[in-house]
Amino acid sequence: MTEMIADTLFMNVKQVAEYLHLNEKKVYALASEGQIPATKVTGKWLFPKKLVDRWLLESCHSGLMADRLLLTGSDDPFLQAIMLRLPNVVGNKALYSYSVTGSRMGLGLLSQGHADVAAIHWGRAEESHLRHPGLIRQFSHHRQWVLVHAFRRTQGLIIRSDHYDYKDPDNIAINRLRWAVRQEGAGSQRFLQEWLSGFQTQLDELNVSAEAFSEREMASMICRGEADIGPGSLSAAREYGLEFVPVCEEAFDLVVPRSVYFRGLFQQLFDYMQGSEGLELARSLGGYDMSDCGKLVWNGAD
Repeated sequence: MTEMIADTLFMNVKQVAEYLHLNEKKVYALASEGQIPATKVTGKWLFPKKLVDRWLLESCHSGLMADRLLLTGSDDPFLQAIMLRLPNVVGNKALYSYSVTGSRMGLGLLSQGHADVAAIHWGRAEESHLRHPGLIRQFSHHRQWVLVHAFRRTQGLIIRSDHYDYKDPDNIAINRLRWAVRQEGAGSQRFLQEWLSGFQTQLDELNVSAEAFSEREMASMICRGEADIGPGSLSAAREYGLEFVPVCEEAFDLVVPRSVYFRGLFQQLFDYMQGSEGLELARSLGGYDMSDCGKLVWNGAD
């Protein structure tokens, strides 16, 4: 039986009980409470063996997984700067890593167990309490996740200085400019689509000259003259000395499994963001509101 379990992708309750040397009643309880990676299919619990093994490692004192924090999903200059500084705080005792993929792909990676934290932004801040849980619920294992607010940021259009006649977003000559866009599934691409819809314009009507896969690449393309305008944050525009047309405020949140939420490295990330150095960094970059940083805003069990 043990050999069969070693070769399987998904285990049932009986197999998990044998694998972990627990009784089946305890396995049902762990699954119902969201403490062990599991999903229900036609009323029956299934347990991805890969994630169960990972869960075991994370449960160990000073286990391998507790010594690193892999963050993925949406891009942000402030969060990038924080993740660059944290290794100097912890030294060679742990690894912080940030792989930018866009909001939707980041959640997919988190769902597959390839990341510890996924950063997301998916529309205006005042709608984030509905939009972010709605997006998260599209992914398996979401009941095991919580949503933690990182900050609000100013989102809008990054534009070349020689085109800064358009200080009002309602007056931008949409069809006369060369656009850089983001990849599908990125929060900034979602923002652009919604902004264009207010002018009864679709993405395929734009004169697209470039596609960027991060905030910095977007700003860099515009700075190099490969495009005239594109969606992004105020901080990205300022970093490259570009002009910026503000459109809205966004909530930038972190999605994290409950087991990772209590991990020291994750808590240290928020300690640094809310500390004097983090707050000064946010102020110098511009366009950030840190007032609710670290607030738990959604519980996957809700």
